Amino acid sequence: MNLNDQKLQMIRDEKIPKVLIKLGVPTMVGMMVSALYSVVDAYFVGWLGTSQMGAVSIVFPIVQIIVGLGMTFGSGAASYISRLLGEENVDQANRTASTALFSSLVIGVVSILISLCFLDNILVALGATKTILPYAREYALIYIAGAILNIINVTMNNIITAEGRAKLTMISMLIGGGLNVILDPLFIFPLGFGVRGAAIATVVSQAATTCLYLWFILSKKGYLRFSSRLFTFSGTIYGEVFKVGVPILVFQILTSAAMGLSNTAASVYGDSAVAAVGVVTRIMTLGTYVVFGYMKGFQPVAGYNYGAKNYDRLNEATKVSLKWATIFCATVALLIIIIPKQIISLFSENDRALIDIGVRALRANGIIFPLYGFQMVYMALFLAMGRGKEGGLLSISRQGLFFIPAILIMPHLFGLEGVIWAQPSADLLSVVLTAVLALGLNKKIKAFKEQIPWAEEMREEI
Repeated sequence: MNLNDQKLQMIRDEKIPKVLIKLGVPTMVGMMVSALYSVVDAYFVGWLGTSQMGAVSIVFPIVQIIVGLGMTFGSGAASYISRLLGEENVDQANRTASTALFSSLVIGVVSILISLCFLDNILVALGATKTILPYAREYALIYIAGAILNIINVTMNNIITAEGRAKLTMISMLIGGGLNVILDPLFIFPLGFGVRGAAIATVVSQAATTCLYLWFILSKKGYLRFSSRLFTFSGTIYGEVFKVGVPILVFQILTSAAMGLSNTAASVYGDSAVAAVGVVTRIMTLGTYVVFGYMKGFQPVAGYNYGAKNYDRLNEATKVSLKWATIFCATVALLIIIIPKQIISLFSENDRALIDIGVRALRANGIIFPLYGFQMVYMALFLAMGRGKEGGLLSISRQGLFFIPAILIMPHLFGLEGVIWAQPSADLLSVVLTAVLALGLNKKIKAFKEQIPWAEEMREEI
């Protein structure tokens, strides 16, 4: 048995806690490192001043959309590939992988060109003040120009995770993240590039990760094969990819819109408020990306065993993931509630207003964060099963369906406190929606397991 077959056998037969650790921990570490890119940028840029740190906060929503383009094709393909491998349809899995990768490249280039053409308008729409705009422009020009590397990395990260190679995704992300930590202070201070140095460091680090993925593709060490000859305009492939990928893209777009609206609402209270909102967003992103990364390891396990109709393993994987995600989120929440001032002060020691706003916002987000894992497990489960409608609804609920009305209304009613409490309020409503959908899904899975005729017919229609 070769290594590739062993990976699939692990997903199919190994004890669920063990396989979730093998797949979930590497992707979790990889996503945490991805989040650290923006945290490290904010940390070092914060030494330059509040306006400079505000600039990085303004550009962050653009970063989220760029990541979303990669995830549209990567996550969409990963869900379909997991099910195809569960059905032992390797040829279609190869065509899906190649089609997703080359499609993401084309869409990425077009999106980058459009963003650069309208850059100033985009930055102002995202909340850039007159003092922040020049720094935001410097940072964004370089970051966006090199964003095609990020798109490649995110797409490949998801696809190769679907075949069980989570360790490679972790190594590639660690290489890029570690390099970013080293290069950030070097480019910002000794070389004197300022805020542009943070963007240059990020692009160089992303290039290192891309090189590792290109080596993986060219060496043909994986189970899947990538080739331009395998690229195809298949309605079936694009339908399956977009069924899962588009909700994730919508989620990323709404996340960016939410950040932009938060920045705009905060800008009324000055650069310190914009910087504080940005810092809190990055800190919370560390926690959310860890959970999201783990779900990327959970998703192929769920997708494969659902495709193979092994509902006992599907249920066990879901229960274990709910337990672990809740414990992690509760731990993070406890930490940011107890020592918020020490955390915020890492990014600014002198701006009292920034620290005060940041402390209040961290504590507010910490109150509801223990339930974030519950939301993510069921969103990942719906998407792994190919149920894009429910998964899509959960994807847009937190940052779109509930948050956008909250951030538009609450600041008018409660001022700065409305900005601070908009996200926790949206999270609470998202938890309620998740609970309702989860009850229905659990009943369907139980019916599948008991081989109730109407349930299996419904399964075939998914």
